[in-house]
Amino acid sequence: MLLHPEVADALAAGRPVVALESTIISHGLPRPDNLAVARQIEEAVRLGGATPATIAVVDGVVRIGLDDDALARVAGSDDVVKASVREIAAVVATGGDGATTVASTAHLAARAGISLFATGGLGGVHRDARDTWDESADLYTLSRTAITVVCAGVKSILDVPATLERLETLNVGVVGYRTDVFPGFYLRDSGYPLHWRVESPAAVAEVLRARIELGTDGYGMVVANPVPVDDELDRGLHDRTLAAALEAASAAGVTGKDVTPFLLGWFNRETHGESLATNVALVLSNAQLAAEIAVELARSPL
Repeated sequence: MLLHPEVADALAAGRPVVALESTIISHGLPRPDNLAVARQIEEAVRLGGATPATIAVVDGVVRIGLDDDALARVAGSDDVVKASVREIAAVVATGGDGATTVASTAHLAARAGISLFATGGLGGVHRDARDTWDESADLYTLSRTAITVVCAGVKSILDVPATLERLETLNVGVVGYRTDVFPGFYLRDSGYPLHWRVESPAAVAEVLRARIELGTDGYGMVVANPVPVDDELDRGLHDRTLAAALEAASAAGVTGKDVTPFLLGWFNRETHGESLATNVALVLSNAQLAAEIAVELARSPL
């Protein structure tokens, strides 16, 4: 792994660092907006008081923190592979370019010594998993990785209750940030309650310290942060678009890791950009919150 000098210096000095995934740049957002948004996400981390560390594989090298040229390459190249944990080694060995998913970002961030990670939405159990066994590697990876992920819940295209059940089975902790319900990505409320709520970055840091003392820190933790009120997608528009998107994906035979980018693209087109604006708003909110939590941890290291 190659650490960007700024990231290496921050880690060595015990300053706060927040990991960021790169799949959202290469596959989750449309061009040319994706590059500008990637820079905005890094800036949100800086505004929160931490150093951003966007993770990707470039020319077969895992990069923890990207310079602007590497960021532009991930955003603009058609040859960037969407790489989860199982694909990283192949991308590295073949000298390729890879954008890291939630799972691979969590894995690589933890190896680099980064304990906070911000993303948009967590992967989960797919709606047809009873027949396909389709479940995101994010869940299993979090069950064995010491990292805290700040996200806006899981994407509404997934089976939310099944995902929550799997998180419980896998011992992945979930706390709501100023909410008693699990967020639904574009929506603040997925309809499913949470058992634990925190009110501040300092409160999240206390939970993380308690995990260290109790020896449960080998498992990941999810901080579920709802999209800001003013940026939530209209629920009626959301429900209509989701139904049409799922039908279109089925008709087109889209499966596996291609489902999420297909449905996100559908949402962007059919909502005339409203879903994209919501997506960007929630990612920026998560990035700043993760930075604020990282700052609290740096004040009294784990």
